[in-house]
Amino acid sequence: MKIKEKKKEYGRIKGCERCGRRRGVIKMYGLHLCRQCFREMAEELGFKKYS
Repeated sequence: MKIKEKKKEYGRIKGCERCGRRRGVIKMYGLHLCRQCFREMAEELGFKKYS
């Protein structure tokens, strides 16, 4: 009996924590949000828009 080895995963494994999108994810500061969700929630998170 042959034991199956766990297949190595490549690329984006985790997506946005809010909507699940896998493209444009911002991981900095532990956000793990896509850029669209970040724009919607930025002010609530304490980020300020200048100019």
